[in-house]
Amino acid sequence: MGMNLNSPSFRRLIVCADDYALSPAVSLGIRQLAEQGRISATGAMTCMPSWAAEALSLAELSRSLDDRLEVGLHLTLTDQEPLTEMSVLAPEGRMPTVGTLIKAAVVGMLPLSEIALELNAQLTAFEARFGRLPDFIDGHQHVHLLPGIRQVVFGLFHHRLDPAQCWLRDCSERPLTLLRRGGAVKAAVVMTLAKGFTKTARARGITVNRGFTGFYDPASAPLGDRLASMLRGVRDGSLLMIHPGHVDATLEAVDSLTGPRQVEWDFLSSDAWPKLLEQQGLTLARKGDLFSSPSP
Repeated sequence: MGMNLNSPSFRRLIVCADDYALSPAVSLGIRQLAEQGRISATGAMTCMPSWAAEALSLAELSRSLDDRLEVGLHLTLTDQEPLTEMSVLAPEGRMPTVGTLIKAAVVGMLPLSEIALELNAQLTAFEARFGRLPDFIDGHQHVHLLPGIRQVVFGLFHHRLDPAQCWLRDCSERPLTLLRRGGAVKAAVVMTLAKGFTKTARARGITVNRGFTGFYDPASAPLGDRLASMLRGVRDGSLLMIHPGHVDATLEAVDSLTGPRQVEWDFLSSDAWPKLLEQQGLTLARKGDLFSSPSP
């Protein structure tokens, strides 16, 4: 299409496919989109049984793509089996629902010592299988934003991660953007829970994305129908959260979001996606672009 990726008129957008290693089919779909140049980042769930095998394929792909794909750690504290023994948070060997976790966080009843051990184990599993530390940190179902848990995440940066090399996801959408789009109740809840998160991260010298979008209800409209309004006016250095992938029996056994993943994959792999990016004046961010984005 003749897109000039170096033109100052194009704003850089991080397009991040969440949930790598959730299932083999999800992982395959994400790798295919990366190969096609349709995404610029993915976050890995290293507590999942398929991570060991899927990490090898992702590492090989990452090397072949040079600096076109960022790979991060998608911290997981809900619904799945932990890597460590969590007698309080997961007494029966499975982490709680996000609703239960939020309630415990709000009233200050989280077992933070358990959580710290688990998140450190997930980071260790990333480094051991992928061969290096992650490019960024975020949370499955946005758990990294929750009171208490965010302090554990900041601790990872203090003890193990270099904030000059690793950034942290901010999930805050501008209120005016949400009002224009409508139907963003979940986004409003996340923004409420995340109050003070970005300010604290920046005070600690941690880089965050400069804008965020991605909340939508797949039951009301597919991603392709929502993207134009979701991307309108986003700033340079913003992040688009997506959940593409193929469906397999493993996914159906561990997660309720199934069919919409294939719908997202179909759109992102189509010609309509790069055309929409060009129409919106956006280009996929390359690895390291976030650190060269102008300060807000």
